[in-house]
Amino acid sequence: MATEAFFVPNVSLMGAGCLSTLAERVGMLGGKKPLLVADGGMTQLGYTARVVSMLEEADIACAVYDGTVPNPTDHNVDEGTAVYRNANCDMLISLGGGSAHDCCKGIGILATNGGQIQDYEGLDQLTQPLPPYIAINTTAGTASEMTRFTIITNSSNHVKMAIVDWRVTPDVAINDPELMVDMPPSLTAATGMDALTHAVEAYVSTAATPITDACALQAIRLIGQYLRKAVARGDDMEARDKMAYAEYLAGMAFNNASLGHVHAMSHQLGGFYNLPHGVCNALLLPHVSRVNLMARTERFADIADALGEVTTGLSERDAAYMAIDAIEELSMDVGIPQTLSELGVKAEDIPTMVGNAQKDVCALTNPRKLTDDEVAAIYHAAL
Repeated sequence: MATEAFFVPNVSLMGAGCLSTLAERVGMLGGKKPLLVADGGMTQLGYTARVVSMLEEADIACAVYDGTVPNPTDHNVDEGTAVYRNANCDMLISLGGGSAHDCCKGIGILATNGGQIQDYEGLDQLTQPLPPYIAINTTAGTASEMTRFTIITNSSNHVKMAIVDWRVTPDVAINDPELMVDMPPSLTAATGMDALTHAVEAYVSTAATPITDACALQAIRLIGQYLRKAVARGDDMEARDKMAYAEYLAGMAFNNASLGHVHAMSHQLGGFYNLPHGVCNALLLPHVSRVNLMARTERFADIADALGEVTTGLSERDAAYMAIDAIEELSMDVGIPQTLSELGVKAEDIPTMVGNAQKDVCALTNPRKLTDDEVAAIYHAAL
């Protein structure tokens, strides 16, 4: 029997107001000069200045790199690494959603391992740990604040590189729902559907375990109950808090069970067209689920139950299809686009994206082995 591992941060802080302990946690990790990695949106909203001020009040100097872009690139990583080295930093803090966390992880990789970020694509390619690292999360979606996954776009070929290594897992993850109140409805929807995709793909993954199953199903339950409420009213603190737990639980699931073809295919859409990751996942999830259903029928029936569907008296197969219907209804209710054509995806790019998707590390744990033609058919069906 194969050895199974479970990866999470050393410390995870949850609940309203937990950001207030940031300076204390920096001290516990021995940091003297952190680099704060954020994006322009965090700076415009005043969050970057707020974090810098919190650290300064504790006599902790802080350098800032806020040039992160959505779907961060190797250029972002190189720029941030230069700031880290020039400012003589000794630890990392990321502030934002998945893009900021992924960029920060990339900076940490180069800070201690050297070379180029392309050198570390794949599974467990690092030889050195990252500097001490605290991830402050502001969205309820990617779970990058607590995972061993780093997704960086290679600017030379527009491919999203998946770097999966236990050494990039943050030391401390901070999920304060008060930081999520300002998310607009569209971002709340996209990140929430991203979290649902994580949970569903982890639950049907070939690497699922009883631990990841428990995390995935509870994440699905919470998302089914609270995502619509969080989109409808951004200041609903109960919904924000429960969605923060949901995305974290989904992260616990996929961080250890990995993902599947939804993510393998979504990464190509993000790399080619610079599209929002959560929207791509939400759009592809029903299509890939239909193809995977034959391999995990009983598990899709469980997903229907977790989403609150009444499956009493139904066959396992009919219950499984109810899960896909429920996912589509949730996606439509929260305003996710329903076709790739709406996002500007072109049929002529599909063959290239298929080839790249088949090489993506996430495809390895998809419950059904898919041929190139089957992957292409999914892209076409989603157009």
